[in-house]
Amino acid sequence: MINKRSNQANANLALQSKQLSFELGDYGEKPRCVPTIISHILPAKPTVVFDSYWRFAAERQKIFFKKLENAQIPWTDDRILSTYKFTNAYRASDRTSQYLIRNVIYRDDLPASNNEVFFRIMIFKLFNKIETWELLENKIGSIIYAEYSFDRYDKVLTEAMKSGQTIYSAAYIMPSGGKTLGHTTKHRNHLKLIEMMMADELPHKLADAPNMHKGFDLLREYPTLGDFLAYQFITDVNYSEITNFSEMDFVIPGPGALDGIRKCFLDLGGLNEPEIIKFMADIQESEFERLGLNFKSLWGRNLQLIDCQNLFCEVDKYARMKHPDIAGISGRTRIKQKYSANTQPVDYWYPPKWGINQVIEEYRTTKAHTQSKSK
Repeated sequence: MINKRSNQANANLALQSKQLSFELGDYGEKPRCVPTIISHILPAKPTVVFDSYWRFAAERQKIFFKKLENAQIPWTDDRILSTYKFTNAYRASDRTSQYLIRNVIYRDDLPASNNEVFFRIMIFKLFNKIETWELLENKIGSIIYAEYSFDRYDKVLTEAMKSGQTIYSAAYIMPSGGKTLGHTTKHRNHLKLIEMMMADELPHKLADAPNMHKGFDLLREYPTLGDFLAYQFITDVNYSEITNFSEMDFVIPGPGALDGIRKCFLDLGGLNEPEIIKFMADIQESEFERLGLNFKSLWGRNLQLIDCQNLFCEVDKYARMKHPDIAGISGRTRIKQKYSANTQPVDYWYPPKWGINQVIEEYRTTKAHTQSKSK
C-alpha cells in the first residue's frame, strides 16, 4: 500500500497549486500570514514543520561534512543548530554508533563468531555508554563471552556506581526489569538478560532470520525490551555480519518520532506512522529538489528508514524553538542539551557491507590534497 500511495504522491508533484507561506525567524516568531497546506503530497496534510524536516536534514548533514573537513567554526548560520545538541542525519554517523561499529563489532583482536559479536554488542548497547565499555575493558580485559563471569562484571559495575560514576547513557530510558529478572539493581538484571539471550542461542536465531521484522520479533520477546529498544538493538546487530537485513524494509517509530510526525502532519492521510516514515524515505530526493536544498548523502547512501525515524525525533526538538506554536504529543517546550564541541575527532568508518569505506578514503585523500595545495 505504501508504494501505491508514494507513487500517487510523486505523481501529484506537478499539482503544486498551494505552498506553505510562512515567514519565521530562527526562534519561531509568530507567522505573518496564515499557512495553507502543501497539496502535492495529498492525501497527507503537512504543516510548516514538514519543510523544516528537510531543511534540518540538509543543514545537519552539511555540518557533518564541515566538521569532517576540519572547517572553521561556525559550521552553520542556523542559531538553533549552533546552540543545541542534535544527532546526525544518519544514525550510523553519531559518535556512539561509530564507536560501536569500529571499537566493538569489527575488532581484529577479538573473536568474530556470531556469539562473540552479539555478546559484545549487547554488553555495549544495554549501557550505551562508551565510558562503561572502556571501564569494563580496563578492569576485565578482553570482552569475551567464553570467559564471561557474572560476578566479575557485576563487581566492576557496582564499584563504579558506588564511586559516583554514571554507567548508563541518558539517550534511552532502560527499564530495570526487577520484577521479571529478579534483582534490585538494574545492571545485574541486564547481565542476566544477556545470559538469557545467550542460553537461548539468540545469535544463531538472528542469523537465520529472513528479515529485520523477524529479527525484531525475536528481540521483542525478551523482558524489558519494548518496541523501541528492540528496533534500536536489531539495527545495531545489523551493523555486524550476523545479519544482512535491508534498512528499508522495516521501521518502528519511537516516542520522539511520534511527536515529530504529529508536528509535521495535521492529517496522515490514512497512513499509519511507520508508513509515513517509509513515505518520507521514498520522496526524499524530490523534496530536497523542491526546496532547492543541496543534500549531501552518505557517499551515495540515501537516508534509510532508521534515519528518517531519527530525523522525526530531532525535528520534534528543533520545532520547539523554530515553531513553538505547533504542539506535539508530549507537550515538551524546551531542548535540554546544549551543544558542546567535542574536540576528539571521529575516524568515520561504516559496516564494510555498505561498500562506502573505500569512497570515504578517496574523499579524505582528495580533500587533504586540495587543502595542502591551497596553503
